[in-house]
Amino acid sequence: MTFVINEMPLQIDKDLLRKCESVETATIGHRRHTGFVDRGIQSICYGERIAGTAITLALPSMDCTLLHHAVQLLRPGDVLIVDRLGDDKHACIGGGLAVAIKATGCVGVIVDGPCTDFPEIQQCGLPVWCRGASPITTRLYGIGGSLNVPVSCGGAVAMPGDLVVGDFSGVVVIPSHEALGEIEWALDKASKEPGLLRAIHAGEKLGELSGANQIIAEKEAGQTSRN
Repeated sequence: MTFVINEMPLQIDKDLLRKCESVETATIGHRRHTGFVDRGIQSICYGERIAGTAITLALPSMDCTLLHHAVQLLRPGDVLIVDRLGDDKHACIGGGLAVAIKATGCVGVIVDGPCTDFPEIQQCGLPVWCRGASPITTRLYGIGGSLNVPVSCGGAVAMPGDLVVGDFSGVVVIPSHEALGEIEWALDKASKEPGLLRAIHAGEKLGELSGANQIIAEKEAGQTSRN
C-alpha cells in the first residue's frame, strides 16, 4: 500500500457555515435520506455542534502515519473524516492527537472506528464522533493511506470539500453543491416549528396540522369505494 496525498479542497463559504449554527441534523433528516453516518458513530462530547468542510482520510488498520502528517494541513473550519477501512480494533485518536488537531482550528473529527482517552479529548475541547472506546492504539508503521479521496464513513459517502454538520443526534455529510439549498430548507422548516407548537398548545390536533388525518381519510374513502 502507498500514500496518496491530494490537495486540500476549497472550504465551505463562511456565510453558509453561520447559517448552519441554527440547523439541527434531525431537521435535515426530515428531507434527506442520504449522507447520514451510521448512528453507531456518536459524539463523545455530548452537546457539541459543528459545521465545516470535509477533509477525508482513509487510514488502514494499525497505521496512523498519514494521520500525523495530515494534522499539519488542517485549517480553521475543517472537519476531519476518518474512514478506518473496516478496522474496529485500533483507536486512531487519543488525547495528544486531539490537542494537536484542536490547535489547527479544525472544528471536529468523525471516525468510523474507536478512539481512546475520552476524558483528555473532552478536556481539550475537540468535538469527536466515533464508535466507542478502545485501549489498543494505532502506531507509526508507514503502511500507507489516502488523504482527500472519496471515503465511506458509517455508510455515508464523503468527498473532500463536502459540508459536514454534526450534533447530539448524529452527523450528516452534504455535497457542497447541494448544501445551500438543504440548509435554507432546514432553516425555513425550523422557523415554522414555534407556530406549530403554539397551535398544539391551543388545542389543535397534530394530525390535522400535519395532514396525516387527510391522508388516512383519503385511504379509507378509497377502500370504501372498492368494496
